[in-house]
Amino acid sequence: MLGAVGQTVFLLRFVYQWLYSERQGTSVLPLGFWVVSLAGSLLILGYAVLRLDYVLLLGNAFGTVVYARNILLLRREQQAA
Repeated sequence: MLGAVGQTVFLLRFVYQWLYSERQGTSVLPLGFWVVSLAGSLLILGYAVLRLDYVLLLGNAFGTVVYARNILLLRREQQAA
């Protein structure tokens, strides 16, 4: 239970940032941050699958979507410039 709550709180900071970026129409953090976040999240997801750790799976699955979305926002912004 503690792990699930911890993952949820950790994830909420990215949800907050994601919603903020969506309202602004641009990502407010640099591309490198999101690339490293996505890579780390995918590695953790792989680990979670091997260990059948549902807390890690749930906690990182949504984060992976947020990281990918911010990469898309930044790429769109760079192409428009």
